[in-house]
Amino acid sequence: MRLRLLILAPALALVVCFSSSCSSIDSEGEKPSTMANTGYRSPYQAWPSARNPTLSLSSQFPKSIGITHSRGLGHQPYIAMTFDDGPHASNTPRLLDILRQRNIKATFYVIGKNVDNYPHLTRRIVAEGHEIGNHTYTHRNLKKLSDAQVLSEMARARISIVNATGVQPRTMRPPYGAIYQRQRELIMNRFGYPTIMWAVDPRDWQRPGVSVVKNRILTKTTNGSIVLAHDLHAPTVAAMPATLDGLLAKGFKFVTVSQLLSQKARYE
Repeated sequence: MRLRLLILAPALALVVCFSSSCSSIDSEGEKPSTMANTGYRSPYQAWPSARNPTLSLSSQFPKSIGITHSRGLGHQPYIAMTFDDGPHASNTPRLLDILRQRNIKATFYVIGKNVDNYPHLTRRIVAEGHEIGNHTYTHRNLKKLSDAQVLSEMARARISIVNATGVQPRTMRPPYGAIYQRQRELIMNRFGYPTIMWAVDPRDWQRPGVSVVKNRILTKTTNGSIVLAHDLHAPTVAAMPATLDGLLAKGFKFVTVSQLLSQKARYE
């Protein structure tokens, strides 16, 4: 009998192990997930209580909508969060996790050379339902460029975006917001891109601190606002959970820039 118990002991230990704490599942009871189109792994996180509603709004808008836009209409609580200068190797994945947890779709104005460096992150942006906008290839001040150079910046960035994602950008944003009216018209005529500016600027590029970025966005955002931010900066990304939760608590609904323009065209 003693010999039989000695033989059975290892097997019993294995049974106990698999039925208790020897599992590879994490402490929250979920396995780590691998996001589409990338090897980036993110740990399970519980959904926040407030989530953006799933909105089936059109993203189609006519060329006749106009050349320059800094906001949508003010009679509906739709707003568009926009993030410039990415994708960034570490900040963009963190931001995408934050947005996914809240079911928020945003618009990313990406730099072409960054797309070439991180095509998998650009694919992840698109795969998770966000919009991609053209922010030039090298982020040069367009006011200092010739017409040929402006068109080259747009074209090279578009090629990078299409090669990485298979998706054509529908809008553009000039670096630093610097662009002449004739350049806006040139870009619209050649590529069909309206120029997208902003209604809310937290000036996060000055790195004023997480709470300042959050408070500036929360106090200045109104119906129809296009909100500027930069996923290039880690403090901006750190400010986003409280900022987005605060905007959701105020009743705002998040849409992409193209959806905002589509609603604008519908009612104007």
